[in-house]
Amino acid sequence: MTRPCSPAVLALLLLGSTVARADDRVDFNRDVRPLLSDTCFHCHGPDDKTREAELRLDEKESLFADRGGYAAVVPKKPEASEIVKRLTTDDPELQMPPAGFKKSLSPEQVDVVRRWIEQGADWKGHWAYVPPSNPAPPTVQDAHGFVRSEIDRFVYARLLEKGLVPSPEADKVTLARRLSFDLRGLPPTVEEVDAFLADESPDAYEKLVDRFLASDHFGERMAVDWLDLVRYADSIGYHSDNPRDVWLYRDYVIRSFNENKPFDEFTIEQLAGDLLPNATRSQRIASGYNRLLQTTQEGGAQAKEYTAKYTADRVRNVSSVWLGSTMGCSECHDHKFDPFTAADFYAMGAFFADVQETPVGRQGPTMLPTTEQQAELDRFDGERRRLQTVLDTQTPELDAELAEWESSPEARFDPWTTTRPREVVASEGVSTEELVDGFVGVEVRSPEADEAAPRTTTFTVASHLAGVTALRLEVLPNDEPAGVFEVTEISVQQGGKPVKPRATASHADGGHDVGKAFDGNVGTSWSLKSNPAKPSEAVLELPAPVAVSPDQPVTVTVKWAGDWSGRVRLAATAQKKPVNVGNDGRPPIDVRTIVATPPEARTDADRKRLAAYFRGFAPSLDPVRGELAKVNKQKADYVKTVPVSLVTTAVRPRTVRVLPRGNWLDDSGPVVDPAVPEFLGRLEVDGRATRLDLARWIVDENNPLTARVVVNRLWKQCFGRGLTALEDFGSQGEWPTHPELLDWLAVDLVRHDWDVKRTLKSIVMSGAYRQSSVADDELRSKDPYNKWLARQSRYRVPAELVRDNALAVSGLLNPTIGGPSVKPYQPTGYWKHLNFPKRTWSHDANENQYRRGLYTFWQRSFLHPSLLAFDAPSREECVVQRPRSNNPLQALVLLNDPTYVEASRAFAERIVDQGGESDESRLRFAFRTTLLRQPSDRELSVLSDLLKEQLTTYQADEAAAKAFLSVGQRPLPENANAAELAAWTAVARTLLNLHETITRS
Repeated sequence: MTRPCSPAVLALLLLGSTVARADDRVDFNRDVRPLLSDTCFHCHGPDDKTREAELRLDEKESLFADRGGYAAVVPKKPEASEIVKRLTTDDPELQMPPAGFKKSLSPEQVDVVRRWIEQGADWKGHWAYVPPSNPAPPTVQDAHGFVRSEIDRFVYARLLEKGLVPSPEADKVTLARRLSFDLRGLPPTVEEVDAFLADESPDAYEKLVDRFLASDHFGERMAVDWLDLVRYADSIGYHSDNPRDVWLYRDYVIRSFNENKPFDEFTIEQLAGDLLPNATRSQRIASGYNRLLQTTQEGGAQAKEYTAKYTADRVRNVSSVWLGSTMGCSECHDHKFDPFTAADFYAMGAFFADVQETPVGRQGPTMLPTTEQQAELDRFDGERRRLQTVLDTQTPELDAELAEWESSPEARFDPWTTTRPREVVASEGVSTEELVDGFVGVEVRSPEADEAAPRTTTFTVASHLAGVTALRLEVLPNDEPAGVFEVTEISVQQGGKPVKPRATASHADGGHDVGKAFDGNVGTSWSLKSNPAKPSEAVLELPAPVAVSPDQPVTVTVKWAGDWSGRVRLAATAQKKPVNVGNDGRPPIDVRTIVATPPEARTDADRKRLAAYFRGFAPSLDPVRGELAKVNKQKADYVKTVPVSLVTTAVRPRTVRVLPRGNWLDDSGPVVDPAVPEFLGRLEVDGRATRLDLARWIVDENNPLTARVVVNRLWKQCFGRGLTALEDFGSQGEWPTHPELLDWLAVDLVRHDWDVKRTLKSIVMSGAYRQSSVADDELRSKDPYNKWLARQSRYRVPAELVRDNALAVSGLLNPTIGGPSVKPYQPTGYWKHLNFPKRTWSHDANENQYRRGLYTFWQRSFLHPSLLAFDAPSREECVVQRPRSNNPLQALVLLNDPTYVEASRAFAERIVDQGGESDESRLRFAFRTTLLRQPSDRELSVLSDLLKEQLTTYQADEAAAKAFLSVGQRPLPENANAAELAAWTAVARTLLNLHETITRS
């Protein structure tokens, strides 16, 4: 054993939890492995880059191996075990951990290691990497009437071991309130509580459980935690943090929980819904999970870098969400505490190499119509096809119209006047020849290597037109191969002064449009390389009409590039501006050529082109064109109502390499194919494994992690902490408080087809769940964090539920399920630092203002301040456990946020309208509506004094009362007594601010 190099993490949590009592049998996984992981694995663990002396203390073979006359561990012989010698020696050269490590084992912890060896050094693989067993619930003698299910047998047995007794069952009001928050995220109504209190049947509680599980609000409560895990947000995160559409995914999550979709299906659809045969709309929406990560639109960002970022993010998220593992450590090197290698990390990332996305830029959403919407879109398309067929069909009647049109002046209308050049001057490398009809033959030859002079042709033209608005440059290649027409610059002068025209052209190569010939840069050009044999033209619209007379001619200088031979002609027009190619009142050049060709000399292609052109404006088809335009607009308007979302589309997978040290610029690492972590097994597939293979492996019953992770979170939802609290199932995690119960729940979940509602019901039906949360000093001293479950837990509800509770109590809550994100009140200027583009928050001015907090627009960089105050995460990364803070800012939010002030006023209106005539009856109504219990005499007295004080204040200052009541968009009741309503609003605001109001159980 040699010196470790740097401290491990989580030491304080682990050191206090691994000391076994002297009369206990030491368990390697529970008591010894955490010590080794914390202090030894850094240099004697999975990472071969930092491993010393070729010793691995995380593997049985290495731990017990003969190392030349000695071994790290010799079963039943602690004094012969090198690990004990190194832990107890005073020699600084031999001592482990060395002083430089800045941590050491306490004598009690060293004794744990010693006793483990004395007892035979029974070694086990890390508990989380061993498939869960199906332990039989222990047999217990229930002396407290506690045991209601198999779950309770596990809990009760552990209580007896710890010398604890369970707490009595909570009263029915507390049970109803606890259960409603845990399963619906909302408080129960007074009517629901009264019905429960009146139901004396043996299954009264179970009926309440079933009713809450069947509620549509169940899916909303479950979605709160799931959206934290998958880092759901309504903005992209990086740089400008622009908005995006993914709310359909949130609705999918809500719907899936409400329908009790088996968790294995839920998993497969999210990771690979797009790969399922005949994927449904819902499965495609589910695949949006793969697109929920942060993306960037920053112009200077490197696509390759962000491709690497996206890969790493997906691996971190999948491993955290489903495997409870910190694979992120392996992005740069092999994991130092768990058997994840860097190759494992990138092989996992390779599963997602087929996801179509834009590395840098806007991620284009997909239109996802409902069945009804798709039917309407199909109807529009069918009507469009019918009308287009009419427009595309040549009939004898149209033939007659066409013949009549051909004989009309419009068919040959030409507003252009050909201008025969007065002079043509060509530079070296260009030869010209005057032809008929104003054309000039031009031949451009490549210069010799030592020639640097530009090749130009200058045309001087004059016209008798008054007020010339534009010039036209016609370009016709010769019949023989004519090279490539390419012009670097065109300059125009009139009367010796330069003129800057606006140019359009009939066609050009991509990136080589005619504007490049007027940008002053000889490095760019107008080019016709893609179709050099096609007749072309450029229209040069002049800034203002000019007189082009013999005394004031116009010169046009063309600067050439490459080789070309053909004909050039200039024409002028005085038609009204604007004058562009395509809107100069003439048929296109090819149509004019066909019209000028005798009918008997036309080809079939000519006749079809001419007929198609004519149908575009044939008078007899005007009604059809009008009808088609109407249908097109109707469809365009309807499309705006169809929701869109980011979904996954599979493309040919890109190559994935191991990035040494996570460096995206380093391509020296080996190429990897998709694979699961090697120590957890391998996929038996033909060919390249897919995301669908990954998803099926994740929920395979032989995967030791997923089911444990799922039930641990369900337990946390019901008790405030999981059976393993850290949600890290690796070596640096926490040994489960009830490992047998965790395994039993995991196996039970899988055996019952991943039925989440069933598992939740079994938990909340247990005696452990139904306990009172009241604890005396002795119990708090023995178990301050309620690890052993001798009581229930009390804690503040999540941020969204704080708001939901206030809206529900006040009567303002809009219970609509699903839909686009909403914008409640937010401080003016809170978004002032959002740039590219600048944005302002415009809160909803309708019933959307009162939607549940789950639906609040989730801006990652500027999360809604009310949610932020109560510890909601930005969701830049996976969040498996929200912190729970308790600070004065939270009280200020409840007192001053317009949502809570308006809710208090609405609640005050309820109190006055429904609470009876006397102050006492109203106070009792207000108290019970808020907390569902009756107030004590002391509580009633305090509220009564507050009411009187506030009433006196507002009666003396009616303006203050009206200002107080003006907060929010809700209109005041007609003929309301302002002072009275303001005083009751103050009482309501106090009740909504109580710690008990926002505390679960």
